[in-house]
Amino acid sequence: MATAKAATAPPTHRASSPAASPPPYPSAARIADSDCFPQYTASLKCLEANQDKSKCQQQFDDYKECKKREREARLERNRSRSLFG
Repeated sequence: MATAKAATAPPTHRASSPAASPPPYPSAARIADSDCFPQYTASLKCLEANQDKSKCQQQFDDYKECKKREREARLERNRSRSLFG
């Protein structure tokens, strides 16, 4: 009886609506939440426009520096919250 009941039960998940489509890949949501998102998009736009990585080195460097600052800030926050320090 339990299996017949489970088979007729409606699905517990909802299909995503077109307006709330998932990001193109799993980490995209994390990137969009980052303070470095403008540098990230600038580097991609540069690549689209130039098709040559060497012309976009400044955008790559800006993004890399931003991620480094973001990581250092996160580590400092974690250090201040540490139960052992």
